[in-house]
Formats: sequence, C-alpha cells, structure tokens
Amino acid sequence: MPGKDELPSTLKRSPRKAQETWAATHDAAVEEYGEGERAHRTAFASLKHSFEKVGDHWEPKAKKGPSDAQASRSGRAARKGGDTAGGVDANASKRHLYEVARRLGIRGRSRMGKAELVDAIQRANDRATRRARS
Repeated sequence: MPGKDELPSTLKRSPRKAQETWAATHDAAVEEYGEGERAHRTAFASLKHSFEKVGDHWEPKAKKGPSDAQASRSGRAARKGGDTAGGVDANASKRHLYEVARRLGIRGRSRMGKAELVDAIQRANDRATRRARS
C-alpha cells in the first residue's frame, strides 16, 4: 500500500513536505524490507532528519540532521534499537527546546535542564497527539 495512504495522523496535520518525505521513504522501505514496522521506523527516521514533532504535528527543523543519539547511529548499531526522543530534536539548543516548551505550555520549563526539556516536550507531544486522535 502506498505510503500516502498510510500516513500517521500526526503527519496528516503536518506540512506537505513532511508528508511527502515520510511517504517516499516508506514506499522505498516497503520495497526493500516488506510492509510492516521496519518500513514505518525507516520512514520516521528519515522524517526526523528534517522535521521535529511539536504537539500533534511535525514542523521543519532549522538545521537538518539527526534528532537524537539513536538517529546518529548507522548500520547494525541503529538496528539494535534504543531510546529515541520521539520526534523531539534533542540535538537542538537548550534555547530552542525552551521555546518549544513555552509554545506547548510546559510548566517549570525555566528550571529544567536540556534533558528534562526533551522529556517534558515528548510527554506534551504525546498528550497533544492523544487529544487530537479522540
């Protein structure tokens, strides 16, 4: 099934370029690996190089590149799994993360370190996605 027909709900609320990036990568991954979880993971990995999740949608990143330590890995090391930042650009500056947290209305953000901001943004994104789906 073409990737454009399988777009996750967060991508349906995102810019066309994000949708096209995910769909094209998904289609190529399906040809390579077959339909399933691996194709979806590959498509999200590609998406995270150019976009970050903010609330219930994806927005272009100021600077392209891996979004977290897991995305920086390649080959066999990347396939072993590990924790990701769930679409949060964990490699962004603390100032950027603070601004995203401000937009999402995260309380206590001024007292948080970078890792705490990433975790708080990830939780806020998950809440926003759940609300948008219901």
